[in-house]
Amino acid sequence: MDIRRLQLFLAVADQGGFTRAANALFISQPALSQGIKELEAELGVELFHRLGRRVSLTTAGEALLGPARQTLRDIEAGKAAVASVAGLVTGKLDLCSLPSLAADPVGPLVGAFRKAHPGISVELASARNPLDLLRQIREGVCELGVTEGFDMPNILQSRPLASQEFVVVLPPGERVKKGFDVADLAGVPLVSTPIGTSTRRALERAFAEAGIVPTVVVESAQRDALLPMVVAGAGAAMLPKALTVTAEAQGARVVSLVPPITRCIVMAFRPGALSPAAAAFLKIASEGSTRRPP
Repeated sequence: MDIRRLQLFLAVADQGGFTRAANALFISQPALSQGIKELEAELGVELFHRLGRRVSLTTAGEALLGPARQTLRDIEAGKAAVASVAGLVTGKLDLCSLPSLAADPVGPLVGAFRKAHPGISVELASARNPLDLLRQIREGVCELGVTEGFDMPNILQSRPLASQEFVVVLPPGERVKKGFDVADLAGVPLVSTPIGTSTRRALERAFAEAGIVPTVVVESAQRDALLPMVVAGAGAAMLPKALTVTAEAQGARVVSLVPPITRCIVMAFRPGALSPAAAAFLKIASEGSTRRPP
C-alpha cells in the first residue's frame, strides 16, 4: 500500500473534502482525486461518500482510518529513531490529556520535557472523557495520553504518574466545620462538569459511597467557568486541587475532605516501540512520578 496514497486519504478525511485537502497539501485536486481512486481500486472498496463538495467516510474508510494513521506514525517513528542518535534535535510529540489534568500533572511535565529537549515541539490535544482519549490513541491521533486510571483494554498499556486530590470549593462567606466530608454536601447546590466527564464521575462516585445524591444545579462544559460561578454564589464544587489554586484569592473557601478523595493518574500508550520523543517524555514522566508524594 503506497504511503503517499495513505497521506492523501488522511488529508481528505481530516479536511472533510477534496478541495480543502488539495489546498492543505499544495497539490492539484485532480492529482489528489486520482490518488484516492487508485487507493480505492487497490483495496476494492469505496473509502468516501461523495456529497457534493463534502465527503464522509464509508464503513471501509472508517476501518482504514486508525491503521493508516498508525502506519504513517510508525514510518515517522522509524525516521526519528534513526535521527535520535543526534539527541532529539528536532521533531514533534503528539500528546493528549483530559482537560482537568492539563494544568497538573501535564503542565509541569511538558515544561520539564521542553527544557530537556528544546528542539521538540509539543501538540497537546484535549479529550472529552477517558474513552475519547483512548480512541485518539488507538487511531494514532496522539501517541501518549494522560488520563485517570481504570482498566485499560488489552490493546493499550499504561503507567502510573501521580495521585490527584479532590477538594471542595465553597462560595465566599461560607462557614466550614472541621473534618468536612462528602456527607456535609448533602442538599448543597453544586456546580459541575457534564455527566460522563472524569470530574463529574469522581463527584458521583464519592456521593454514592456516602449514600447521598448530589444536587447539581449548574452544568458547564467550560471548566474555566466553574470557579467564577462558585465565587459568584451559584453553588459549591468538588474539583481537583490543582484547579483551585486561585480560588481563595478570589474569595472562595477551599476545603480538604476527610477522609481525602483521590484518583490515580496514568499515562496511556499503544504497546510496541514509541517514537524517541514519546519515549523521552514517558521517561521524564516516570521519573517525576517517583518524586511525587503518594
